[in-house]
Amino acid sequence: MGRVEDFDSAECNGSAHERKQRWILVTGGAGYIGTHTVLQLLLEGYCVMIIDNLVNSCEEAVNRVLKLAGEAGWNLEFCKGDLCKLEDVQKVFNLHRFEAVIHFAGLKAVGESASKPLLYYKNNLTSTINLMNVMSENRCKNLVFSSSATVYGQPESVPCTEEYPLSVTNPYGRTKLINEDIMRDVQHADPEWKIILLRYFNPVGCHPSGEIGEDPLGFPNNLMPFVQQVAVGRKETLSVCGHDYDTRDGTGIRDYIHVMDVACGHTKALDKLFTTPDIGCAIYNLGTGRGTTVLEMVSAFEKASGKKIPLKFDVRRPGDSSEIYAATKKAEEELGWRAKFGLMEICRDQWNWAKRHPFGYECQEQ
Repeated sequence: MGRVEDFDSAECNGSAHERKQRWILVTGGAGYIGTHTVLQLLLEGYCVMIIDNLVNSCEEAVNRVLKLAGEAGWNLEFCKGDLCKLEDVQKVFNLHRFEAVIHFAGLKAVGESASKPLLYYKNNLTSTINLMNVMSENRCKNLVFSSSATVYGQPESVPCTEEYPLSVTNPYGRTKLINEDIMRDVQHADPEWKIILLRYFNPVGCHPSGEIGEDPLGFPNNLMPFVQQVAVGRKETLSVCGHDYDTRDGTGIRDYIHVMDVACGHTKALDKLFTTPDIGCAIYNLGTGRGTTVLEMVSAFEKASGKKIPLKFDVRRPGDSSEIYAATKKAEEELGWRAKFGLMEICRDQWNWAKRHPFGYECQEQ
């Protein structure tokens, strides 16, 4: 694997330069969804460059992807860089002629976004604007954007189709929606752009090997990292936010989708970009089309792990919906994609990661 640390050197692995496969730039590729997607891309024959500032991720995760990819790992390169610094983006585009970009990079903690909105607006919007400017300068106008079901706000009914009215309840979600608006405006002004917005719901689980997974910095914001930390003894109890929703057991209903299905959705999106000249700016949900309560997910994890998860009920989090899950017909029909894995596979793989690596990659402050 060619390594470029902080752009100190523009020299990359020579054999990788000579390969004929398509080069894909993956921003935020050292993160949870990024690493799983990068691995999938490599195994499908793509050459991949990761740019990541490692603020909420770890280079060890990239090294694990390299090992899992085997010989395909020769097509992986990593650059430590910040999309908010225009010069970093320009330098990475000097290394290869990219045919497409998958854009994951961004801050994503809902609670933190509420307390630090300016940080989220500056980081998540500046990074996208810099990226798209440099892409345009280099005539790379194929883009897959990591969006979120948070742009549906609190839907009046379920499942959510891609045509639902958009609204948000926190600054993080607003940055996703503004980024979507930026991309729609850019594509409308310049039809050479081909863009796919992937709105995924609740990615969970890990690679079946247990070698890469979700390793949140600090206190977990999402359910499954919290559950696994209780299972391995890092936390005493799971706090369930809200038990008085109008649902079958009083807890919120979400669409939990295996991260490997999400990774596959991104490669299907690239296929669509490369084979559909008039795609414009298209939107697809990535979900299972099924809703699962918090307590149902905890119960499934207990069965998979053999561990009892003590829990306590807390107040609802502001802005949380009682029920939200995806309509997936469009992705099935137009991308040829559908989720393959269910709750037991999700929990099995999540537990495999947790028991093998109870402290994650052990290269962040826990």
